[in-house]
Amino acid sequence: MKLSPGGFFLVVILLAATLTGCGRQADSGAAAEDGTEYVVGSDASYPPFESVGVGQQVVGFDVDLLRAVAAHAGFHVRFVNTPWEGIFGALAQGRYDILASSISINAARAQAVDFSDPYFDARQVIAVPHGANEVGSFADLRGERVAVQVGTTADDDLQRLVGRDSANIVRFQTMTEAFDALKAGRVKALVGDNGVVAGFVRHSNGMFFTVEDTASFAPEHYGFAVRKGREALRGKINAGLAAVRADGTYAALYQKYFGTGR
Repeated sequence: MKLSPGGFFLVVILLAATLTGCGRQADSGAAAEDGTEYVVGSDASYPPFESVGVGQQVVGFDVDLLRAVAAHAGFHVRFVNTPWEGIFGALAQGRYDILASSISINAARAQAVDFSDPYFDARQVIAVPHGANEVGSFADLRGERVAVQVGTTADDDLQRLVGRDSANIVRFQTMTEAFDALKAGRVKALVGDNGVVAGFVRHSNGMFFTVEDTASFAPEHYGFAVRKGREALRGKINAGLAAVRADGTYAALYQKYFGTGR
């Protein structure tokens, strides 16, 4: 889903190093058995993975999945809606124990955080209005105004296509704002993760369709993130992930949110 410039990761790494040994940096094996509550940071603007539901509660696939993981591993989670920008810094500062926010695992991020095992396979896709038959591939977006969420892998891919400072990359703080721009005709197309874009297109009453270009977009894998050094916590998450895959919970949640088996 989301990728930030290299300089940002340096800041996060320095913050994490400064905070080593402070706050809740260490985990013990007994913590999970005691029902420890971990605070989870989530940018709730990315349905169906995370969004704001009734009573301003964070809801979605990531939420249900991590709750099931926690139940199997013997701990509790409390979700806090937080903006994407700054979310890694907040993790490094100890405001959150876990990040659950459709985070694509990549080498740059792995320098700043530790990831769980992957829990979702993603790929970038393009959304365009019906009738925009001239857009059949990613390369066809050259010269067109394209909406993305700022700091995401879609943003990064567009920078490689048209240049970092191109005026044709129209950046928004949330995917909802990006979708609104597409619906209003302020941009030609939108690029984002398949799970999110598919939901938008499915609920658009036939106004939009998706274009897949597997040659241009590499596969991505989402993971839950924890601060560097929290091996015990990461181990609990991975054990819970293995359990929910084994007992059918993961498949049921996938069916619920994406309408297909997994």
